[in-house]
Amino acid sequence: MLVHEIEELRKIRKEWCGEKVGLVPTMGALHQGHLSLIKKAKEMCDRVVVSVFVNPIQFGPAEDYGKYPRTLEKDMELCNSAGVDLVFAPSPEVMYGKGQKLSNDTLTYVCPPFFYVNKLCGKSRVGHFDGVCTVVLKLFNIVQPDFGFFGEKDAQQAVIIKKMVKDLNVPVEIIECPIVREEGGLALSSRNKYLSEEGKKEALVLSKILNNIKACYNKGITDIDALKETAYGFLSKEHELEYLEILDRDTLDEKDKADDNSRAFIACRVEGVRLIDNICLGGK
Repeated sequence: MLVHEIEELRKIRKEWCGEKVGLVPTMGALHQGHLSLIKKAKEMCDRVVVSVFVNPIQFGPAEDYGKYPRTLEKDMELCNSAGVDLVFAPSPEVMYGKGQKLSNDTLTYVCPPFFYVNKLCGKSRVGHFDGVCTVVLKLFNIVQPDFGFFGEKDAQQAVIIKKMVKDLNVPVEIIECPIVREEGGLALSSRNKYLSEEGKKEALVLSKILNNIKACYNKGITDIDALKETAYGFLSKEHELEYLEILDRDTLDEKDKADDNSRAFIACRVEGVRLIDNICLGGK
């Protein structure tokens, strides 16, 4: 079922009273990573809602909002085959109001703590997580799910959303699901569509660097600078490294030494496409 309007969704949601509802927030261009979230939601919930909304307020002025892939018809086919109960695909006007200027000068934004934002993706994408938290909170208010499902590829986002939910007493449990990768190791992303076949090969550098850091950690190297140094042998002129950091996986705190609760985060541009990935150092 495809719904575009908030009131229509709320009417349907009332009919699900007493049932467990899961929400999978997406920007569309669905792939196997999204389907893994839907699968987990189906396992845990009686009803599953997938939102498809390219959120304008989480894109910076020079980012790819205008060309971000929009494939609603194909997304609906995938959702229907996966057993999704409802797809919510609003317009910006529905989400933010007709004629509303999409600026924090006039629109109420949710601003997560500076500590969580001023690192990793937040350093280069100023205002990004304000836009993410604003739209996610709006979706939680509209859908009123019991569970929200997010991928670990966007690990910083998941930490920030968990913090928002806790601080604002939002009655939604956040479920993180493992990264899904292509056969060669590239983390699935809607932005992978921007890459040429050669670019996809070059993009494998992200997972190679992360796997090598984990292997070095498993051999007993815990010095963070030493672990990060191992990355540079993998990089070439085809790769524009934005950041490589090793932080606490739950709090994003910096560490003196890597430990089993550490996560290595990387962002790198390949063919001008900004890609992110991460890996937990502890566990398998």
